[in-house]
Amino acid sequence: MLRFIKYTFLISILTLGGCSEKPLNSPYGSNDKSSKVFYSSFQERPKHLDPARSYSSNEYAFIAQIYEPLYQYHYLKKPYELIPLTAREMPELHYFDKDFKNTKDKNKAVYTKYILKIKKGILYQNHPAFFKINEDYIYHEISEIDLENINTLKDFKDDETRELTSDDYIYQIKRLADYKNHSPISGVMQDYILGFGEYKNKLQKLQFSNSKEKINFVRSYNIKGVRKIDKYTFSIILKKQYPQFIYWLAMPFFSPMPWEADLFYSQQGLQKKNITLNWFPVGTGPFKLTENNPNLRMILEYNKNFRGEIYPSLEDKIINKKLVSFNNSKEVPFLDKAIYSLEKEQIPRWNKFLQGYYDNSGIASDNYDQAVSLNNSGDISLNKELEDKGIHLTTATSASTYYIGFNMLDTVIGGHSERSRFLRQAISIAIDYDEYISIFTNGRGIVAQSPLPPGIFGYEDGKNNFNKTIFELQSGKIIKKNIDQAKKLLTKAGYDNGIDSQTGKPLILYFEATGAGADTYAFLNWLRKQFKKINIQLVTRVTDYNRFQEKMISGTGQIFQWGWNADYPDPENFLFLLYSKNGKVKYGGENASNYESQEFDELFLKMKNMRNSSQRGKIIKNILEIIQKDSPWIWGFHPKSFSLSHKWVENVESNLMANNTLKYKRINDEIRYKSINLWNKANFTLLYILFFIISIFIFSVILMIRKKDKEKVYD
Repeated sequence: MLRFIKYTFLISILTLGGCSEKPLNSPYGSNDKSSKVFYSSFQERPKHLDPARSYSSNEYAFIAQIYEPLYQYHYLKKPYELIPLTAREMPELHYFDKDFKNTKDKNKAVYTKYILKIKKGILYQNHPAFFKINEDYIYHEISEIDLENINTLKDFKDDETRELTSDDYIYQIKRLADYKNHSPISGVMQDYILGFGEYKNKLQKLQFSNSKEKINFVRSYNIKGVRKIDKYTFSIILKKQYPQFIYWLAMPFFSPMPWEADLFYSQQGLQKKNITLNWFPVGTGPFKLTENNPNLRMILEYNKNFRGEIYPSLEDKIINKKLVSFNNSKEVPFLDKAIYSLEKEQIPRWNKFLQGYYDNSGIASDNYDQAVSLNNSGDISLNKELEDKGIHLTTATSASTYYIGFNMLDTVIGGHSERSRFLRQAISIAIDYDEYISIFTNGRGIVAQSPLPPGIFGYEDGKNNFNKTIFELQSGKIIKKNIDQAKKLLTKAGYDNGIDSQTGKPLILYFEATGAGADTYAFLNWLRKQFKKINIQLVTRVTDYNRFQEKMISGTGQIFQWGWNADYPDPENFLFLLYSKNGKVKYGGENASNYESQEFDELFLKMKNMRNSSQRGKIIKNILEIIQKDSPWIWGFHPKSFSLSHKWVENVESNLMANNTLKYKRINDEIRYKSINLWNKANFTLLYILFFIISIFIFSVILMIRKKDKEKVYD
């Protein structure tokens, strides 16, 4: 009994002795208050980390910190402005006529030549692919014996670096043309870069005995319009004018790729162990990927070879094509490491943010009321609990659009007859997107008047720039036309009260949907009610995304929902979604509604390669009037992005076009350490009570035992 009492007392002492101010619920183990680490999360494993293939925001979140194209978006400026990144200056442009003679008359220009100059002294991150002894690459032909001890990139004993050259940018452009890389922009570049299509066809026809032979061919055989001028200069010739091309030069697709890395990763032994370019990037950026465990976490660490970069200022200017920086002493990156943990569920992700273990967070629908509310003036503000924690809210209207599309090839809803056009207009009036935004996005969006979102040239907000087909001006306010007006249009279309005048039967339309779960079916129920306002029966056909894609490609779907995120901040990137030559069925393009209009096409082709000007603005206005009248889409809404960050995260700016913004973030470690310890301080009150009860119980047992012992003695 005495031994039991002694152990109980010892356990209690150890338990209470372990009580300290250090958080016991930290998901990271030890809490290093001196480290400059950014903590965040991701929901889904990035599929492609090869810049030739990657075309997804969750992939860009990583590779944009590692790879560096020639240009980047200025972090602070609005409207968005491109500035040099690895380039020494903005491109030097030359124009040529159809006979390839220099011309200064852009109206006669056919070809455009971009001369691109990169900075000297830029180094890649250290990597085994660059390691040489006596000019021989040691790891380009790894034996099976050596591979036995290699399971990850860290298992290589030696690595090296080398300088970035113009050859690396040229090599990457050739990789875009390689059909085996499945680059999603290969078709677009074929339309613009001189000789790209021919090079692509050449690669497809040739047979190579091994990867080394193919890579040597790629290095030696040039694309006609892509030429090396010197070690730090190269040129690209476009076979038509395309001012938006510079935006592509700021995307990860045009990041440099060293041939050594491509050859290194092409070894079958490494590929079997998933040591590939798609898994382990090789870049010149401020960070490198040191851990890729997508079932647990991904870690970016500072690239010690990074040259450094000046933190931007609103005073920065482009003078004579070169960037003149205002700041002189703030060198980025400010972080040593970024740790991204896998969080598939919203609730644990949100809770860890509130505890301070994630530095930033979005706002899911389930957490919306807990995070924000409307103040007295109708503006969105943080709730008091979050304000008291010092959490910051950043909002911005995304350069995106979500819409409901009509298949213009459909015999009922499509075509250019007045009958079908009135029907589409009636439906567009009936669908209440203000209500949709309120119910399904917690008010995070604005009703669209056209495909163009705010921040894109051609978007105009005001009393004279709304969709007059669907909206009207009443008492100085833009409001949706009422249901009676929609029903009148329906009658004009020959569907009075929802009955087809030609057949005498109720009009039945079909909506193609994807997904499953409560959210999907709640939306579909809402949508059916919208159609019911004008007595149209809507049948919803739910399928998986692959089957949905098949319907879109074959043109068998009737009505559908889709969206588009800007690749670059130009109206061409949205209006091309309605250009006839981008039709989904005929051409496999992004014109999912298969809309065709000769008038639209003529204006679009005239506008697409123009620089922003009042003349371009007028053309865009005419384009919008055409599609607003034809109504191939119900224009839907432009979402608003809401992001939260803790008070210790500095330099948080809203830039929806830039992807490489991790380098600008700064962490105040002292504030974070104090806040996390305060918010996660363990409460041992219950433990104290339990210990007290156990002590009383033990003491009572001891008294009872002693009493019985005394009774035995007297007996």
